[in-house]
Amino acid sequence: MSFSIDIREESGIRTLHFGSDWIQGAMRIARPLTLELDYTREMMVSLLLRDEARFPKRVLLIGLGAASLTKFIYHHKPLSHLTVVEIEPRVVAAARQFFKLPEDPNRLKIVIDDGAQFIANSDRVYDLILVDGFDANAHAGTLDTPTFYRMARTHLNQNGIMAVNLLGRSRGFSSSLARIRNAFDDRVLTFPSCDSGNAIAFAATGTAVCLSMYDLRDRATILKNKTGLNLLRALTRLEASHICKNEILNI
Repeated sequence: MSFSIDIREESGIRTLHFGSDWIQGAMRIARPLTLELDYTREMMVSLLLRDEARFPKRVLLIGLGAASLTKFIYHHKPLSHLTVVEIEPRVVAAARQFFKLPEDPNRLKIVIDDGAQFIANSDRVYDLILVDGFDANAHAGTLDTPTFYRMARTHLNQNGIMAVNLLGRSRGFSSSLARIRNAFDDRVLTFPSCDSGNAIAFAATGTAVCLSMYDLRDRATILKNKTGLNLLRALTRLEASHICKNEILNI
């Protein structure tokens, strides 16, 4: 890949760049486990959607970046086993050197591969799949195709959740969302875009996700007390968007 990997620091925040000002990941140096970027926090709404005590036991993350999501799940979900697929080995090296990526082959497996190729050749199933992979030009490539989303569905277990970071920029993300809806039989909910322009789509398999905003806030409060992650503001944005009819989240 023909791009440089740049590490910058400003006001106590270290950021990852692929040869441009576009931020590919961030870490607050004094609090390395904190999810610094809004969209990474909203991807963790996934943790509210199933009530099993051990959810998620098996997690697949496609795209490493600054390892923010990887570190959060690794540290706060100690029963989870994580597989991270990253196409660029220099990103893995940067995450280890500058962003405190854990070294634990028993719980954390790092695979250098194209995410779409990996999932096509794998027979593993997961509770949670997180897709956050972009190149230096903010393109998702093969990670945003009908084939990829259909394959991702087959690699989720009977009560699986997939969360995808959609970055529309000028063209929006309606086409991406349509592809996910088609692959998951319309069992998809999309958060309203945050200030950065990112929007998170959640898709589900198996048992329906049907939660009132009250239940979601209750789960978010428990998660905040355990991890420090505050998703209550994200839920307020979701409620204000009127995406959830009658204040019920259905996927």
